[in-house]
Amino acid sequence: MLKGIPASPGVAIGKVFLFDARRFIVSARKIKESDIPTEIVRFEEALIKTRTEIVDIQKKITKEMGTHHAEIFNAHLLVLEDRMLIEEVIDRLKKEHKCVEHVFSNVLDKYIKVFAKMNDEYLRERISDIDDVGKRILKNLLGAKEKSLSDLKEKVIVVAYDLSPSDTATMHKKNVMGFVTDIGGRTSHTAIMAKSLEIPAVVGLEKATAKMNSGDVLIVDGTEGIVIINPDKAALKKYQTRRSQFVKFEKGLINLKDEPAQTLDGHRVEMSANIEMPEEIDSVISHGAEGIGLYRTEYLYMNRKGLPSEDEQFEAYKKVVTKLSGSSVIMRTLDLGGDKFLSQLDVPHEMNPFLGWRAIRFCLAQPKIFKAQLRAILRASAFGNIKLMFPMISGVEELRQAIEVLNEAKQELRAKKIKFDKDVEIGAMIEIPSAAITCDLLAKEVDFFSIGTNDLIQYSLAVDRVNEKIAYLYKPTHPAVLRLIKNIIDAGHKNKIWVGMCGEMAGEPAFGLLLLGLGLDEFSMSAAAIPEMKYIIRNVKFKDAQAVAEEALTLPTGKEVEEFTNKKLDEFIPALKKMRRNIK
Repeated sequence: MLKGIPASPGVAIGKVFLFDARRFIVSARKIKESDIPTEIVRFEEALIKTRTEIVDIQKKITKEMGTHHAEIFNAHLLVLEDRMLIEEVIDRLKKEHKCVEHVFSNVLDKYIKVFAKMNDEYLRERISDIDDVGKRILKNLLGAKEKSLSDLKEKVIVVAYDLSPSDTATMHKKNVMGFVTDIGGRTSHTAIMAKSLEIPAVVGLEKATAKMNSGDVLIVDGTEGIVIINPDKAALKKYQTRRSQFVKFEKGLINLKDEPAQTLDGHRVEMSANIEMPEEIDSVISHGAEGIGLYRTEYLYMNRKGLPSEDEQFEAYKKVVTKLSGSSVIMRTLDLGGDKFLSQLDVPHEMNPFLGWRAIRFCLAQPKIFKAQLRAILRASAFGNIKLMFPMISGVEELRQAIEVLNEAKQELRAKKIKFDKDVEIGAMIEIPSAAITCDLLAKEVDFFSIGTNDLIQYSLAVDRVNEKIAYLYKPTHPAVLRLIKNIIDAGHKNKIWVGMCGEMAGEPAFGLLLLGLGLDEFSMSAAAIPEMKYIIRNVKFKDAQAVAEEALTLPTGKEVEEFTNKKLDEFIPALKKMRRNIK
């Protein structure tokens, strides 16, 4: 049994599909003396298979692009025939008695390091050839298949070192029952996407890919963060029952779909959903969201050769607002960078991408791309209730620059007599400490705030939110975070603007009482999390939640805050505790 970070609730049971062998952690599996000939044969077969693959690619390139372009693969074939590399693998195999994947991986790393230190530029450039061929050989040794997640033909549980936003964007729920990854935290984009798709997931398992093979049977308990490889009959029966109970629990809460998110003493809040793609709208509606609190528009730019045109964006945005029939849709402008990159743009590699050229910084430096998106959003605003939000605002000056570009986009549409909502509300995403501290100044410039807790916590506590080794430091209830959130809500209300939250914290039942008591006006989360949060809101009094928030702000540690709010949740809503206990 492996224990990781619970990323998306529910239970999945199915066969493993190892994805992206190029980044697998290869375990040092011990072998017997008698196994060595078999390991050498496996290695030779992997070399032959790799050669066949490269020759096939070379033929295809020759046909489509000409002989000159295909010659690049001659260097790859030479690497395959390098006797020094091959003999070193075989010698170490005989001496170390470790599986051939591990030995080959170590020899490959050694070659790459040696070439990286060479003064000759031509030889240094051979690193990419060695790396490419090496990954292909490793993939064949591991028996992994090179596939896109969109190509899956059967239901599987995806096991990967990590899944990029573009990997998950191509994932179809019907064939992915669950997934587990070696790295990542509770608020990594992999985890966020799993919740959106309602797929049970566990992340941050560190060496899951080294312990599993394609075809293994796996149990994924995304509620508890537990993964069981090739379970026995007793474990299978236990988790099949738990899976049924979880489905029953979810169905029980979905009955609240059409009820308002209103406390027992009449305090009303908005309950919204976060989405990446228009295809999620049906789930948003079926889970009872009152609107979209965060539309991550960057996903429209991924997995394609060129940038989307203004017209294409307009059609996608129009589709969303039209389907929501007048409900509010908050569209976040392009939030690229960090861990979301586009191959079609020449974005330089950065030492600290989360602190670098991303989100509004990128957009202000690329006004042509930015303005095309703003025009598309404004045009779609003529067909529904759109609000527009700028990400990663660090202060008033940056916010004013963004609004200035928006005004230019409006002026261009007016000149062409194209309709748009002239009163479209403008918001700032508060996710940087500088913005949270100066939000009294920012509040005078916009119509609303939306608190992005994933980054706000990351930046405030100096914790990389996708690093599983320091996941224990990522505390939404840290006193510093709570004080920043209170400051943002108070500043918003003092300036008569509403304040929402679109970070993962908004969908955590344990924090529902706390955020309600702090005065949050809108909760936006993955659609699947809405029924439970609505159940909590509808079964407490606002004055009790305020008292919880007031006392939580006096506690000295995040752990004490979490324990206190959980205790109060059980005290106020014992029925919820009973329902949750039944699925454990």
